[in-house]
Amino acid sequence: MRKSRFTEAQIIGMIKEQEAGMATADVCRRHGLSPATFYKFKAKYGGMELSEAARLKALEDENAKLKRLLADTMLDNVVLKDLPGKELTTLTRRREAALRAMRDHDISQRRACQLIGVDPKTVRRTRPPDCPEIREEMKEIAGKRRRFGYRRIGILLERKGMTMNHKKLYRLYREEGLSVKRRRGRKRARGSRTPMPAAAHPNARWSLDFLADSFGASRKFRILAVIDDCCRENLCLVADTSISGTRVARELDALLRIYGKPACIVSDNGTEFNSRAILRWADQNAIPWHYIDPGKPQQNAFIESFNGSLRDELLNEEIFDTLDDARRKLALWRYDYNAVRPHSSLGNQTPLEARRTLEQFEGSAPGALAHSNRADYQSQTCRLSL
Repeated sequence: MRKSRFTEAQIIGMIKEQEAGMATADVCRRHGLSPATFYKFKAKYGGMELSEAARLKALEDENAKLKRLLADTMLDNVVLKDLPGKELTTLTRRREAALRAMRDHDISQRRACQLIGVDPKTVRRTRPPDCPEIREEMKEIAGKRRRFGYRRIGILLERKGMTMNHKKLYRLYREEGLSVKRRRGRKRARGSRTPMPAAAHPNARWSLDFLADSFGASRKFRILAVIDDCCRENLCLVADTSISGTRVARELDALLRIYGKPACIVSDNGTEFNSRAILRWADQNAIPWHYIDPGKPQQNAFIESFNGSLRDELLNEEIFDTLDDARRKLALWRYDYNAVRPHSSLGNQTPLEARRTLEQFEGSAPGALAHSNRADYQSQTCRLSL
């Protein structure tokens, strides 16, 4: 609120002049204010003495001060909640947290430093990294020899004439993030190192994955799902209480006889997929097998999307009495998925229609395949029909 140019004593004096019999217009003309302002003053200070007005002013100032303190406290809580408190273990991280608080919450440098507990001098100045040449040389050596620690890197640096104290060498090594990560877990098959081919035509890439469900009195069974990433066709749904790597290889042999050999197969690092039987099968058939990174199912997005549809439309809707009942319902759903159910990514075609369209179009115009939107699919179909 804008501060008034009249003091409480002047305002009370005006009110007393008007109460003594002077006309309101004359009081306003004498003191240079409008009637609306005068009546506003009178509503606030009417009937008060000077001591009471001073007490009211003190209460208003104290109330405003308390409001500012409350607002500051609430802002401090918001700033502290946004900070990763468990990770502020080094001076560099505390300095970065203070700078982030100043940037995100528009608070002063002094206030941010008090909240986080860091000296303002460290926040105020930015020091360039020391020994830039040695840092670059360390990163170059670590890029070529990823399993070397700072001691061996230091020996290689000494051979190039760069000698320093081992403590400083270790500090630079840690600041550059070159620490050797300890290998954990079992050794996984790496698969093919060639780039994964794009799903541009049928049989360009197959995807495999497992699902689980139960039948009867909570008896578990597994489902092996195989799809063609290009036309989204489900090639098989194999259900059994146990499916080993040898069984997966046998099912893949059957799919090769029906659909032909794919250019690539993609799967996760499950024990069935990186077993000796699968590695031997992929080597004998000369089919590149790509394994996605652990914990990264988005790298195999086509089969994950199919799994979501299968679970949402069948597994969560049906109760299976026996394993044969589950196999029968899976076969019916697979036929409906491939031949009846429209697929939005295929321009609302079915996977079988998309496969026929792409195979025909591949024969007439090689290379222009696997369009994902509806307009492209409709234009292809129209050209083929003509």
